[in-house]
Amino acid sequence: MTAKSPTRRRVLTTTAAATAGLALSQQRSAAADLPLLGTYDVVVVGSGAAGMTAALTAARQGLTCVVVEKAPTFGGSAARSGAGIWIPNNSVLLAAGVPDTPAKAAEYLAAVVGPDVPVERQRAFLANGPAMLSFVMANSPLRFRWMEGYSDYYPELPGGLPNGRSVEPDQLDGNLLGAELARLNPPYMDVPAGMVVFSADYKWLALAAVNAKGAAVAAECLARGTAAALRGERPLTMGQSLAAGLRLGLRSAGVPVWLDTPLTDLYVEGDAVSGAVVTRDGAPGLVRARRGVIVGSGGFEHNAAMRERYQRGPIGTDWTVGAKENTGDGIQAGQRLGAALGLMDDAWWGPAIPLPGQPYFCLAERTLPGGLLINAAGARFVNEAAPYSDVVHTMYDVHDTSPAIPSWLIVDQHYRNRYLFKDVLPTLPFPSGWYDSGAAHKAWTLDALATSIGVPATALRTTVDRFNSQARQGKDPDFHRGDSAYDHYYTDPSVLPNSCLAPLWLPPYYAFRIVPGDLGTKGGLVTDARARVLREDGSVIRGLYAAGNASAAVMGHSYAGAGSTIGPAMTFGYIAARDIAGSR
Repeated sequence: MTAKSPTRRRVLTTTAAATAGLALSQQRSAAADLPLLGTYDVVVVGSGAAGMTAALTAARQGLTCVVVEKAPTFGGSAARSGAGIWIPNNSVLLAAGVPDTPAKAAEYLAAVVGPDVPVERQRAFLANGPAMLSFVMANSPLRFRWMEGYSDYYPELPGGLPNGRSVEPDQLDGNLLGAELARLNPPYMDVPAGMVVFSADYKWLALAAVNAKGAAVAAECLARGTAAALRGERPLTMGQSLAAGLRLGLRSAGVPVWLDTPLTDLYVEGDAVSGAVVTRDGAPGLVRARRGVIVGSGGFEHNAAMRERYQRGPIGTDWTVGAKENTGDGIQAGQRLGAALGLMDDAWWGPAIPLPGQPYFCLAERTLPGGLLINAAGARFVNEAAPYSDVVHTMYDVHDTSPAIPSWLIVDQHYRNRYLFKDVLPTLPFPSGWYDSGAAHKAWTLDALATSIGVPATALRTTVDRFNSQARQGKDPDFHRGDSAYDHYYTDPSVLPNSCLAPLWLPPYYAFRIVPGDLGTKGGLVTDARARVLREDGSVIRGLYAAGNASAAVMGHSYAGAGSTIGPAMTFGYIAARDIAGSR
């Protein structure tokens, strides 16, 4: 029988593979000639939540380990964040009496994620998450608090919990870090001076001017700050506490963290990844890994070319609040070895206001009663109180037929008299730079506001009139704002009959430009249930692991609850290190 002639596609594929193989062979040879900077059992790339958890686990499994970090600071995007951690059935939740069970968690996660993520990965996350959190508490000064009332994002789904499963780090004294405190990546938003604030407090601080509990929480935050000052402490909470606590754990375990040491490539010997090529003190060098390399280098949110290639437009690098060093280095290094990529079109989205200096990730402001989102036609198009990722997905979904990028958040002076907006207290004027940049607009009539932002005045008036009528009745038949328990988290309980809805009636009126912001990208190297990096054909790249935003998220295209980024990042870092140690 005569063999078939090779197709053009097969010839091109074979030629490309051969060319890539030759280039890789030459690259390996060149890397082997680089100065050897050290040999460890495990090399971890990145000092965010995924990387530091992985390194801590490896060290406590008896492996030698080093963390290489591109930035001059440690902590990555985790240090900048609110540090919510979504880990069902962990010991903190169970001690607080949260009615969670493995069956509920599995049912809920499956309903949220759908078919986008293999069941084995979902099971690995749920099975290892509680053990990971207990391990971190046993091997670092970190302790955690339940974020009571912060609902799962889809609590009406089977297994969802309206009171939430998220935890956050407890207060930590930054003085414990000594000189290393100066190298902690700063927060995305500073805590008010003299206060100690947890993520769960922000919902109440926004209401402090009009709500007794809000005022009490503000007083408690101030009292915590005063007590810490009297003790001579440098109080850290949220992402600052998480990153500092993990770093302290690494210090106790004897794990070095090399800052200003970017990854430039992965090193391969035989058929296994066995090191990392880095730049240290301005010169290239090789760090060998006897057992494996764990990539926890973050996403590609600050890589314009990658965003334009993989994601929907309009897109850019100016709307993200992720760490500026996140340019996809680890993802690209894995891709050069033939790694499969997944979820590259997606991110941990959220509506953002492009303020001068940096964008503001808009949480409570778009949910509080007395505000609504409109598109370029002056019409509502989404439930403003929906999970933030869903709002941006909708912005993109409708944009081609009814432009919604940018959108506009419209509020009135009654809203401004009642609620904190970002860090601007009620009744106080917004910085002039907000107006000068076009991020904010103000006018004494809706018609004038419409003209200022370039939407049809008649349409805006019609939209506000309809919204006001529905708000007075406490029902939103158009977009169902307030139907989910989640919708009521960042709202005003004194507003009845629906804490999400209040009419706009008091001039002047304000409009805030809303763009697709994000906490980081969620696409990256495809991994299995053991955090091993896979090729397109499903085979394992030996010695290579990934966790956090350098890997395709276990949440798929969705978002189970507050901390769905950091919880899985830490868990799969833990899984990777244990797999390397052979103690799955």
